[in-house]
Amino acid sequence: MLRLQKSTRNEFKSSEFRRMRKWGVFHGSQIARMLTVKREREIEEGVGNRLSRKLDRQWKRSIVVRPPPSLKKLQEEEAAAEAEKSA
Repeated sequence: MLRLQKSTRNEFKSSEFRRMRKWGVFHGSQIARMLTVKREREIEEGVGNRLSRKLDRQWKRSIVVRPPPSLKKLQEEEAAAEAEKSA
């Protein structure tokens, strides 16, 4: 069973991050385990299936895709170069 920290709401062990980074994806059994733990917590809190799906959809819509730091730095340099050029 996975250890959960209610205050920080971690749904998986911190050691899983290493595996995720190393292999790029979780294995099917790990995903199933994390989803099971998530659903068990929702049941404890009294969240029904319909509300659970609604919250999942809202969460997926709230994700903001950010560029990687290397691209961000490149964009800042280009903006600075254009500012110098126009000034």
